[in-house]
Amino acid sequence: MSTSGNIIKNTGFLYMKMGITVFISLYTTRVILNALGASDFGIYGVVGGAITMLGFLNGAMAGATQRFMNYSAGEGNETKQLTIFNNSILLHWSIAVIVAILLESAMFVFFNGVLNIEPDRIEAAKWIYHFTVISTLFTIITVPYDAAINAHENMLYYAIVGILESVLKLIAALIIVHACIDKLILYGIFMAGITITMLIIKQLYCRKHYVECQINLKRYIDRKTLKDITSFAGWNFVGSIGTLLGNCGGSIVINHYFGTAINAAENVGSQLRGQMLAFSNNMLKALNPVIVKKEGSGDRTAMLKFSLTGSKLSYLLFAILAIPFLIETPYILKLWLKNVPDWAVCFSRFQMAVALMEQLTITLGTTIGATGKNKELNLFCSVARFVPLFIYIPLFANGFQPYWLYVIMFVNFGFIINGFTLYQCKKFCGLNIHYYCKNVLFPCIGCSLLSLGIGFTTYLFLDEGFVRLILSTFFSLITYFLCMFAFAFNKEEKHIIHSLSDSILRKLKIKR
Repeated sequence: MSTSGNIIKNTGFLYMKMGITVFISLYTTRVILNALGASDFGIYGVVGGAITMLGFLNGAMAGATQRFMNYSAGEGNETKQLTIFNNSILLHWSIAVIVAILLESAMFVFFNGVLNIEPDRIEAAKWIYHFTVISTLFTIITVPYDAAINAHENMLYYAIVGILESVLKLIAALIIVHACIDKLILYGIFMAGITITMLIIKQLYCRKHYVECQINLKRYIDRKTLKDITSFAGWNFVGSIGTLLGNCGGSIVINHYFGTAINAAENVGSQLRGQMLAFSNNMLKALNPVIVKKEGSGDRTAMLKFSLTGSKLSYLLFAILAIPFLIETPYILKLWLKNVPDWAVCFSRFQMAVALMEQLTITLGTTIGATGKNKELNLFCSVARFVPLFIYIPLFANGFQPYWLYVIMFVNFGFIINGFTLYQCKKFCGLNIHYYCKNVLFPCIGCSLLSLGIGFTTYLFLDEGFVRLILSTFFSLITYFLCMFAFAFNKEEKHIIHSLSDSILRKLKIKR
């Protein structure tokens, strides 16, 4: 099968998974919010907030093992993949133990004057913290197996496991509704248990189906390979920790000044943003291995082509959901949740806007990593995501409103981090910035602004309700699709879309 055909097939599996898991996850969040209440939901968000970031941490760290496995596959070197996997197992076990010790040590600081939690819920919050540490430990250990599945581009199995995980979380939520013991503690137990279950499932599958996933540390530990992976994974880890500390630190800061109720609003926005990002990020799981393999085979021109198209498509796909949501956030949250926490509307809109800005360079980090030059980017991003904490504190101490957390985040991600990523891609990969702006940045921003303007016109002239939701969505998306196909895609991309459409139609006719 051709590269494009394989990407399309794998993307199809991932969208199948998304179509099932998004609705399950959104309903699960609604059940948990109403079962725990806004205060306990906020406690889980701030104390166990690392869990919501584990997916990012897992993906960033898996990038190291996956990069080396994909690069070796591009070279056609199967023996090297076995060495890479075993060295990666040793590395991630070591990282997991160190992180667990550091997190447990930090608990005494968090629960002695940092976190603003009601006295009668301190004990439950401590239990949630311990379960978060357990989840973190096993998530890091799972990284090499996730990398192997992605390196083999086995998105069907990835989709099946993702659906199973969502179903288990829904079952846990339904059990908690009727539980007689402390529901918050029970929820933490379930989340840790599900993380361990996912590790076991992935481990058994990889050992059975992939030759390179056979563990023999004594035979395959290689100092040079371990040093290379450690260096690459180390800088990926630095970037991930910066993001983790920045996001969790922001949650802790606003909790300190505004209480747990504000964290409930933040948690709602994070849950919704994560599910919507799955719509665009599914394509990236199928595309990222291809980008690295192209570099491994020495075809940098093709690597850049796939990378720029990936960022553009990721933005355009995410915007299909983000634009109607940005227009009708209050009404959509009312439909989704019985009780909408204060600030949830504002926070959710800001999180969508930040996520849109992230998509503009989403594949360029993979492109830079494919060359092995990930040190400068990860170091810069780690510092850039952590430094705003020292801005939040004086602002909130002087009476600034909570939304300033996201104003600073938007500027940081949209201009500072994206700008440095472009610079690094030009420096190490030969990216033409003018070509990027002309073919990715300006078309994406232009389509979004025009469709938002049309959608908000409907919003202003009609009363809130289902009719306005349908009309504002219809007019904004019609405008968006017309602009997208007229201005966003170049000739080659339009040709691929037309060819794909013709192929799908022919298959449908054959089946009939």
